[in-house]
Amino acid sequence: MITDLTKTKSYVDFLKGLKEKILTSRVKAALSVNAQMVLLYWEIGNEILLRQKSEGWGARIIERLSTDLRKSFPEMKGLSSRNLKYMRKFAEVYPDSEFVQQVAAQIPWFHNCILIDKVKGAGKREWYIQQTIQNGWSRSVLVHQIETDLYNRQSGLTHNFDRTLLAPQSDLAKETLKDPYIFDFLTVGEEAHERDLENQLVQNITKFLLELGVGFTYVGRQYNIEVGGLDYFIDLLFYHLKLRCFVAIELKVGEFKPEYAGKINFYLSALDDLVKTEQDNPSIGIILCKTRKKIVAEYTLRDMSKPIGVSEYKLTEAIPEELKSSLPTIEELEAGLIEDL
Repeated sequence: MITDLTKTKSYVDFLKGLKEKILTSRVKAALSVNAQMVLLYWEIGNEILLRQKSEGWGARIIERLSTDLRKSFPEMKGLSSRNLKYMRKFAEVYPDSEFVQQVAAQIPWFHNCILIDKVKGAGKREWYIQQTIQNGWSRSVLVHQIETDLYNRQSGLTHNFDRTLLAPQSDLAKETLKDPYIFDFLTVGEEAHERDLENQLVQNITKFLLELGVGFTYVGRQYNIEVGGLDYFIDLLFYHLKLRCFVAIELKVGEFKPEYAGKINFYLSALDDLVKTEQDNPSIGIILCKTRKKIVAEYTLRDMSKPIGVSEYKLTEAIPEELKSSLPTIEELEAGLIEDL
């Protein structure tokens, strides 16, 4: 009996391996092309800058350049006067060609244009570039993170990670925490109960995961752990793939109270003893409150033995109207995650 080779496991595995190699090669080629294009744009912008300074050329030179370059290279996109102005600005805000080659050229050109338009300050722009590289943000997601001020939401956090976790786990843990979290996709009112908030977060789990950030995997709600013959329930439990640990989230609709930390400290001890494996890192707890006094949270966490962070959350009503209208929809975000950059 003749065996159909294409149906054998060895052939299927062989074909799968070849497909992965081709896809990896195509991605690398696309990234290489993008880097070369960004470097070319920087060189064009830098030349325009130098000539304008040395020759005293005004802004009209860009219109003339665009016309002449498009005549010479009719098949080449990106030579509009608008894009040439971006090139000039790009060279102006990044005068160091080595930085452009090693950092800015690692993200798509239009990502760089967004950063030029929306982010002030070299340090802040570089932070968004590094986050884009690490997380593979599309244009839509990058705009969303800038509009919701992720840079400042990941600074000034209240936690005890530096004392309870070893490096680099402590640094990675700090990168996962935001303050505040923005739940603009919820429809609950200001007087909602904790279970109402929990219900809607679970119903909108895809949007919730987008707000939490890359790496979070949903495990369950009201996750049951048994200690001493008694049942206890964690509001929301996640696993973070990069941190390699469980992340327990407790939801509170009011102001932070010190006793909340004792409760989640207990949960983390139980998780580490009953659920965590030898391959997992220590579990982390996040207390999400409507409001919190920073000094109270800091005193509370000072002598806690488990890694805990305290953050606020904001509902739709707390977001300025002009910001709401500029935020991408969840459909745009999801489409942006898979768009061809």
